[in-house]
Amino acid sequence: MAAPLARGKSVLRRQLLLAAAGAALTGGAALAQAPSSTAADFPNKPIRLVVTFPPGGSADAVMRMLVPRLNEKLGQPVVIDNKPGAGGNVGLSLVAKTPADGYTLGLGAAGALAANVSLYPQMPFDPVKDFKPVAMVAATPFVIVGHPSIAARTQRELIALAKANPGTLSIGHGGNGTAMHLSAALFAQMADVKLVEVPYRGSGPAALDAIAGQIPLALVDLPASLQQIRAGKLVAFAVTSAQRVPMLPEVPTVAEAGLPGYDSTGWFGVVAPAGTPAPVVARLNAEINAALGDEQIKASMRNLGAEPAPASTEAFEAYIQSETKKWAKVIQAARIRLD
Repeated sequence: MAAPLARGKSVLRRQLLLAAAGAALTGGAALAQAPSSTAADFPNKPIRLVVTFPPGGSADAVMRMLVPRLNEKLGQPVVIDNKPGAGGNVGLSLVAKTPADGYTLGLGAAGALAANVSLYPQMPFDPVKDFKPVAMVAATPFVIVGHPSIAARTQRELIALAKANPGTLSIGHGGNGTAMHLSAALFAQMADVKLVEVPYRGSGPAALDAIAGQIPLALVDLPASLQQIRAGKLVAFAVTSAQRVPMLPEVPTVAEAGLPGYDSTGWFGVVAPAGTPAPVVARLNAEINAALGDEQIKASMRNLGAEPAPASTEAFEAYIQSETKKWAKVIQAARIRLD
């Protein structure tokens, strides 16, 4: 695994992308042996949550914060099952094939739910037809940073430098097809500059190479860069979200700094197989949103650089559709394809 605003999306953006930036239970046997349920008595057995990220990542960590609260309110354990791979396609393909009863859910991000359909020549599922959006969980803003030796201190100066030296400035990001990769491509398109994109296996390695001066620029998430920005080891040019983030209030947004309309963040949310009963979806949405409203949970999420983004199922569904259209245009213009 989206926070100035386009007029047609302003309400949705304000709802989903805000100011920013638990232990899992085991019980596979219980999942297999528990009796079936109807919407009226949902849930009456454990719920499997397929997380399309490896353990320890921010999305996984956020869901583990929510699990104890969900266990309490639902009256049944939520069992996290990590199934990373292929930009989220592996995990969500499993969810798409399960019964539409609310007992198997998926945690997907911008990639698998919006961008991958334009990145991959073939998909193991249809993000629109095979899933019912349940609840948006969080948005994760990124930040454009540079080594202090770079001859720019503002985004406008950075763009001028890139235009004066086309194809010579490299920018690291978290990996091909990731939200960071697409955010960097969108930046280059809107700024009308040619940057050399350098993919890494995550934000951490990209930020480390920027700190070491191995690359002049990087577009990374906040946890990988915040302390180094504060220590003066990285220059922060702009954050990619529509609003400034509380952790770096002095850093402008990309839009504020000269590219009006730019808005790009990572995001992730919960989906269920298409056909899941509406009362079940409504119950899950209500409980997830309630957990996201807990002050302690919100503070913990923000410490990870993730902004809680509670929303209705309708708003989440509309947001996925808008993100799918947006990234399709960016991917086509940048000629990005993944095997």
